[in-house]
Amino acid sequence: MTSRPQGAGNPMFLDVKELAVHKVNVRQSYAPGAVDYHTPDFHQVDPLDVRATAELVEGQIHISGELHTRLEMVCARCLEPVVEEVGRDFDLFYRPLQSIQREEEMRLKLDDTEIAFFQGEGLFLADVLAEQVHLAIPMKVICRSDCRGLCPHCGANLNTDECRCSTQVLDPRLAPLARFKQDGFKKQ
Repeated sequence: MTSRPQGAGNPMFLDVKELAVHKVNVRQSYAPGAVDYHTPDFHQVDPLDVRATAELVEGQIHISGELHTRLEMVCARCLEPVVEEVGRDFDLFYRPLQSIQREEEMRLKLDDTEIAFFQGEGLFLADVLAEQVHLAIPMKVICRSDCRGLCPHCGANLNTDECRCSTQVLDPRLAPLARFKQDGFKKQ
């Protein structure tokens, strides 16, 4: 067993040859901006703390551990910034891509859906962590449970501003009925 302190800028490559010799224990903290999440939908505001173990098991890279950080996203209702704590335990297997035979590509078993693949001599831990952070994010983030969101007509944030729209908004599909009603009142 080896424990290696890794700097925040080090992407840490998990080499199959090294893992064949010994386990690698990881205790690392990635500063905001050190991991590329490939999305503008959120950004990391606290260090990404990781504790993990990587080892080679039957030709597959096995990575297990936990991660924790805080991310800034936007509220799905009012579009205001929200800071959300994100934590996740993971237990992953990565198979070499060349281990798949052509006929096997067409017939993946249910167990194979829990296995990812890598090419070359190994994989970068930062790529694994970025994927796990994406999986830990809630589908919709809301700033608070009673968030009123935005007015669909003028765009005012209903949590902080009063809407200046007319209170009687008519559905355009009902406009012919409204005209019919007005015509009926005019005839009376």
